[in-house]
Amino acid sequence: MAELSTLARPYAEAVFRLAREAKDLGGWEARLEMLAQIVADARMAAYLADPMVGAARAAETVIAVAGEGLGQRGTNFVRVLAGGGRLPLLPEIRAQYQALKDAAEGVLEADIVSALPLDQGQIDALVAALKSRFGREVHARVAVDADLIGGVVVRVGDRIMDGSVKGRLEQMAYALRG
Repeated sequence: MAELSTLARPYAEAVFRLAREAKDLGGWEARLEMLAQIVADARMAAYLADPMVGAARAAETVIAVAGEGLGQRGTNFVRVLAGGGRLPLLPEIRAQYQALKDAAEGVLEADIVSALPLDQGQIDALVAALKSRFGREVHARVAVDADLIGGVVVRVGDRIMDGSVKGRLEQMAYALRG
């Protein structure tokens, strides 16, 4: 959803600048992951959406659930988000922060979707091939989609490498129509 992305961007960029200045990219990555999981919980999401729960109470609840690992800056960040009614943006803020961090570290995100589950050796081979092709570190997210019939589809940024049976069948159908 473009609106969530637009709303989350300034927060993600601000946290990224703060984390880079403090040389704590990994620490903020962990904090944001934890906070995103907390607010994504169905019960917490319902609680935060309740109009009877004020911003201060919402912030203190999230801070209490997060515990000691949040730190003072993390606590302040939660309070700023709560004050603007932006706590539900945390999963999108985390995703955008991760993209900024990966770009700064020269890491590419790859989505690998296969028709059947891949074993670790197959995943490692695909990641090594992608690393060789792009000359950068690659982090892979792996999923299974039986609709592919067979093969694998790999997305890296705006590039798509479709080695699936479904993709080949669609190409053949297109060629036969034209």
